[in-house]
Amino acid sequence: MTVQSFASTAEEARHRIRTNQWRGVTSGVAPGHVQANLAILPRDLAFDFLLFCQRNPKPCPLLEVDTLEDYWQDDLVSFLLGCSFSFEQAMIDAGIPLRHQEQGKNVAMYITNVATAPAGVFSGPMVVSMRPIKRDQVVRAVQVTSRFPATHGAPVHIGSPRDIGIRDLDLPDFGEMVEIKPDEEPVFWACGVTPQAVALSCKPPLMFTHAPGRMFITDHRDADYAVL
Repeated sequence: MTVQSFASTAEEARHRIRTNQWRGVTSGVAPGHVQANLAILPRDLAFDFLLFCQRNPKPCPLLEVDTLEDYWQDDLVSFLLGCSFSFEQAMIDAGIPLRHQEQGKNVAMYITNVATAPAGVFSGPMVVSMRPIKRDQVVRAVQVTSRFPATHGAPVHIGSPRDIGIRDLDLPDFGEMVEIKPDEEPVFWACGVTPQAVALSCKPPLMFTHAPGRMFITDHRDADYAVL
C-alpha cells in the first residue's frame, strides 16, 4: 500500500493505523492535517515537561496537553507537540520537492550539539530533521515554513552540519539517510524527537513517546496553525 492510497482523511488514517493496516511513516498521510509528536509522562513530571516545552518552542511546540486517566493509569499526562510533517504539503504546493517522500523513506533526524533550555529535571540536546533543498529554493523554503511556528517554523540551520555537531549526514540518529545532490543544501528544522534525546540524557523513571516519523494525526488542519 502506498502513502497515496493509504488515507485521505485523519479519521481514516487513525483507523488504519489502529488496525495495523499501516505501519509505515506518516509523512504525506492525510495531507492537510496537523501531525503531532507524542510524549506521555507521570503527573509528577508533567509540570517540568510543560515548562521545558514552553522554554524550547522551536523543537517542542506544544499543541495540546491532555490526561489519560480515563483510559490508563490515573497519573499519566500526554503532550502533543507540533511536527514538521505538517508543513510539508505547503512546501510541495510551493514547488519544493521532498526526497524522503519521493523515496518512501522516513525523514533523516540528527542529535545536535545545540543545548535546549533546561526546566526542572529535563535538559539535553536539540534534535533536527534534515531535508535537501535546491540552493535556488532555500529562501522559498524558509518563507513557506516560517508560516507554521506551531509546527517548528523556519529552519534552525542551513549548510554545514558540523556547525551543529553532526559529523556524518549518512548516519542519522533517527529515520533514514537521503541523498544530497551537488546543487542542494542540507536544511535543518527543529524536531519533535527532541524529547527522546532529552529522555536519554536525563533518564526520567517513566516516559512513553511516539516512534520517530510515526505521528499522531489530528483532525485539525495545517492552515489553522499558519500565520500570515
